[in-house]
Amino acid sequence: MSTTGAATALSPSSVVRWVVVSLCALTLTCARASAQAPAGSWTGSAGAGLAFTAGNTDTSNFNASYDLTYDPKTKNVVKSEALYLRAKKDVELTVNRLGFNARDQYQLAPRAFTFGQLQYLRDQFKAIDYLVAPTAGLGYKLLDAPQTALDVDGGLGAVWEKNPGFDTKASGAVTASEHLVKKLSDTASVTQQIAGLWKMTDVGDALYTFGTALAANLTSKSQVKIELLDTYKAKPPTAATKSNDVAIVFSIGYKL
Repeated sequence: MSTTGAATALSPSSVVRWVVVSLCALTLTCARASAQAPAGSWTGSAGAGLAFTAGNTDTSNFNASYDLTYDPKTKNVVKSEALYLRAKKDVELTVNRLGFNARDQYQLAPRAFTFGQLQYLRDQFKAIDYLVAPTAGLGYKLLDAPQTALDVDGGLGAVWEKNPGFDTKASGAVTASEHLVKKLSDTASVTQQIAGLWKMTDVGDALYTFGTALAANLTSKSQVKIELLDTYKAKPPTAATKSNDVAIVFSIGYKL
């Protein structure tokens, strides 16, 4: 109850400022660590995709994404990922979504770890001005082999959600997720993840996300990726807002 009360006292502008400060702090921390890190500590990729059609209907689709991992081969690993989607049909905007996640993970034992993370979502067509959820918890590596890695985790924290025309809603939060990475070869891999975010004040008002991706190298420094994303909001803010959104994203990216 104390978490919910404290969260409610924050204004929307305070929440946004807090997110910006947190992201800046994470960036500075990673940059400082990178300056002292051995070569090869950073891995990840950045990519973008475009699609246009013209004729009976004019459409345009754009996506941009990145995923970064800082792993100096000690007990601490920092991960961050983001995806931006935007699409138009004729002159009407049909998709406008930005998702971001940052996590600091610390190994407690060969297979057990603790983590702190920050999730952010803005989705115009889900009527979410912003959803911010800082959480922390524990996880376990069910599989930890060179070709296959499977992790599960759960955490507690807080969540703020702002919908158009409504006051900011704040609550304690419970999270759970599963992450799978499978290397098909030296040049191709499959990833899959499922995550849930539940509000303590209304467990039925949950956000579920599912994603799976196939990535293959084009060269040693470039890759092609096709990704399926499914976002489900159990209780949309309005009756006209659909609960489920599915996106297929194709991109070409640069590898670190």
